[in-house]
Amino acid sequence: MELSILLSPGLILFLLFVLGPIAVGIYYSLYNWDGYGPVTDFVGLKNYTFAFKSDEFVTAILHTLLLTGLALVLQGPLALGTALLLNRKFFGRGFMRLVIFAPYVLPPAVTAVMWSLLLQPDGFVDQVLRAVGLGGEVQFWLANQHVVLYTNFVVLTWQYLGFGIVLLLAGLQGIPVELKEAAAIDGANAWEITRRIVLPLLGPTMRIWVFITVIGSLQVFDIIWLMTQGGPAGASDSMATYMYRTGFQNQAFGYGTAVSIIMFVFCLAFCLAYQRFALRRDTAGALTRAVV
Repeated sequence: MELSILLSPGLILFLLFVLGPIAVGIYYSLYNWDGYGPVTDFVGLKNYTFAFKSDEFVTAILHTLLLTGLALVLQGPLALGTALLLNRKFFGRGFMRLVIFAPYVLPPAVTAVMWSLLLQPDGFVDQVLRAVGLGGEVQFWLANQHVVLYTNFVVLTWQYLGFGIVLLLAGLQGIPVELKEAAAIDGANAWEITRRIVLPLLGPTMRIWVFITVIGSLQVFDIIWLMTQGGPAGASDSMATYMYRTGFQNQAFGYGTAVSIIMFVFCLAFCLAYQRFALRRDTAGALTRAVV
């Protein structure tokens, strides 16, 4: 009885602010509604079928998955390598940590505006490339359909790489120094210590980073929207920018809500699968240690 009383406030808040909006969103997604007047034009699953038949939405899904894959393949090793370097003692280490983490604390709007100015024709980036003899690589970074998505990825990496580095660095500092010293006494070199001791013990932190990165990539919106609004011609669209444009700008709130529900299903499916196959062992170990 006492436990139910203590849990009831949190449960009520969860129902009101989590399950409630999801239920309302599912309800709206079954109607053709422009945001004005009563919700009466019931269309069933038509919004969902139209979304998956839309080449623009399918392209936005592929772009989102590409950004997610690039984040895992490129940002992961880069963050891990930088964290391993910053975990060593050298002059200026604290300053380097500050510089690397600083972009993460900037508002995404500031990052988007700043990089839009840097990447404009004959802007700072173009001048630097010409100064180092790479003038032939200069192009319209935010207007070329073939490079705009990768340009957005570079900006996203600049913004969020510091978070991954600090997270992995925290995991590295949680590894007992005695284990590495014992391995060194037994004759293990630096690479063997890293491969056989550091990386396995860093596994839980790396899995948490993967989880946060994938969920963030599936919902990426602000920087892409502020820099390109998904353009040109949808070349940098993500699921979130497509949802915002169709739902708010085109005033198709029923269809936009259906797209948001599809995004929610993507995230939920990944969360459940990742929890089942990757995080369950870490959670079980934490619970076991807590009980002991």
